[in-house]
Amino acid sequence: MSSTRMPALFLGHGSPMNVLEDNRYTRSWRQLGQTLPRPEAILAISAHWYRQGTAVTAMAQPRTVHDFGGFPQALFDQRYPAPGSPALAQRVQSLLAPVPVQADIDEWGLDHGSWGVLIKMYPEADIPVVQLSIDATRDAAYHYALGRKLAALRDEGVMLVASGNVVHNLRTVRWQDNDEPYPWATSFNQFVRENFIAQGEPHPLIAYQQHQDAALANPSPEHFLPLLYVLGSRIDDEPVSVPVDGITLGSISMLSVQVG
Repeated sequence: MSSTRMPALFLGHGSPMNVLEDNRYTRSWRQLGQTLPRPEAILAISAHWYRQGTAVTAMAQPRTVHDFGGFPQALFDQRYPAPGSPALAQRVQSLLAPVPVQADIDEWGLDHGSWGVLIKMYPEADIPVVQLSIDATRDAAYHYALGRKLAALRDEGVMLVASGNVVHNLRTVRWQDNDEPYPWATSFNQFVRENFIAQGEPHPLIAYQQHQDAALANPSPEHFLPLLYVLGSRIDDEPVSVPVDGITLGSISMLSVQVG
């Protein structure tokens, strides 16, 4: 049992190119790694392992998954050789019971939603990392409830690091990064900011799809849902803060949220 409760993070990861770039978002991730209490292990929850059913990586050495295309070779050459933790995978299974959680030893690994931010936070890749999948068949309330169950890990030396983008519409991207954000992107991003500190049940962001701009902000849910794990892991009235915020390419929110 750790004497320090680990924070829980949602990081807006944006383009895979952030792995190679130095910008205010990647610098904020680096600063988090340098200033937060050092975890004994990390449970990563990424938008990019979106599948039927819940699974957790249980291999001793998870592979670096390059789940993207059309980027420079330098990006495919990147590796994040963090060890896994079969023991943590088993602990996740027990915490989430009776939800069936598959122990994955060969399907996945660490995808760019996970290693793409961790390579900035902990470039030495010397902290064990386990990744949890997002069940595509379940609703927002289900994912928030799993976050509630996982909160116990934070008192066991485990940091939750979830990543996605609370606004994520690739069909409307403006490739000139100096273009203004779409008004609906700004509106939805602000809605999230105004509600993530809310108390009470159900959490207002569980019903995010009722917002007038939700369909444009999230044509599919997988980039939003990781946030609900982090909000669900909030214990009592812990502080919630914003390490960095901004909208790139018109329709990709880089908002990051820290609990604790």
